[in-house]
Amino acid sequence: MSLKNNRGIVKIRRKLDSLDNRLLNIIKIRTRLVNQILKNKTAKNQIVDNARIKIILKNIKKKSLRKKIDTKLTRNIWKSMIKAYIDFEYRKFKKK
Repeated sequence: MSLKNNRGIVKIRRKLDSLDNRLLNIIKIRTRLVNQILKNKTAKNQIVDNARIKIILKNIKKKSLRKKIDTKLTRNIWKSMIKAYIDFEYRKFKKK
């Protein structure tokens, strides 16, 4: 039996698609906030704040433990997101 014909998997995938749509809306809001922060930065060397990144990752680990979510998974997700937003800020900063 192919996975496409498995009703349980199809139903779960629909739920994942719905969740992905909600995540996209959250990313849109987060991007607006990052843009607001970027408007207050006057130099490229202000884009990466290693102390802030360290605090964020520490907080995500604590929250993940409390919510019983795999900490390596959430750390990797947040590190990827932080890197993506740093790249985004460098691209947008050039256009100021």
